[in-house]
Amino acid sequence: MTATLAFPLLVGLIALALAFDFLNGLHDAANSIATVVSTRLLSPVHAVLFAAFFNFAAYWVFGLKVAETIGKGIIDKDIVDPQVIFGALIGAMFWNVLTWVKGIPSSSSHALIGGLIGAGVTKAGMEGIVWSGVLKTASAIVLSPTVGLIVSMLIMLATSWLFFRATAQRAEGVFKKLHLLSSAAYSLGHGANDAQKTMGIITVLLYSQGMLGGEFHVPGWVVLSCYIAIALGTLSGGWKIIETMGTRITKLSHHQGFSASAGGSIMLFVATGLGIPVSTTHTITGCVVGVGAARRASAVRWGVAGRIVVAWLITIPASAAVAALFYALTTLF
Repeated sequence: MTATLAFPLLVGLIALALAFDFLNGLHDAANSIATVVSTRLLSPVHAVLFAAFFNFAAYWVFGLKVAETIGKGIIDKDIVDPQVIFGALIGAMFWNVLTWVKGIPSSSSHALIGGLIGAGVTKAGMEGIVWSGVLKTASAIVLSPTVGLIVSMLIMLATSWLFFRATAQRAEGVFKKLHLLSSAAYSLGHGANDAQKTMGIITVLLYSQGMLGGEFHVPGWVVLSCYIAIALGTLSGGWKIIETMGTRITKLSHHQGFSASAGGSIMLFVATGLGIPVSTTHTITGCVVGVGAARRASAVRWGVAGRIVVAWLITIPASAAVAALFYALTTLF
């Protein structure tokens, strides 16, 4: 067990974790609402309120498997100390702010995982990594957008076949309603998967300070505070990223918006049930590309999609490097 941290510093570190959670909601608001904003199904303000509500509603629907994976499944929970948590959070927040300013829809989840790996390895070397958890998460970098793309494309094709006799006006009316429903489901999945990552960070910090009675479990107040923080972040919006997700990759109809959100929701619900911390950004990007390609390959702006993929590939090493630097700096004082 690590040395006990002074209570004001512990509170400050928890506040920093909640600030990351807020930034996560702000940065990833686009995941939940880009399709409904770009198709003008909801106004930006109403869309953000809508997403924040369902982010918070996840508190009553899902378990806490993702929080447990982050807390003890990326690096060994027994090597975690306040300096590791500080380095991990700064590394993740640095990357989030940088990509938010640039309007790049990168992954807050993988930024946090990269931060944990960078700070953890700097402290304890490679043996501090829980490889099973890292490999499960790393595989999701490829699988979540790929599966999301395929599922969304299949939904798009299946619903096109089901409605091929319907008039354009009738089909549009039906898909508007389905689009709103699928967007709500995606926001629910976003709250369930993304907010739980910060829960894991706070919980492993409390564990390192001996405040959980020796048993790793997520306290109720941590669950509630993380859901509130991510919902407030979502309320703040992330308009640059919304523009990239909703209009620059491909132009969306209500039919495509429904298919993308529905495919993403299925992917998130399955991953959350299995305790896999997937990237909601990667997932919805794959889904948007899938529905665009289902119409025709030229409908997708592949140059924009390619730049997003490059950001995905460097997220974990970039945030790990910053986290390692800040962990090293804390050891000098």
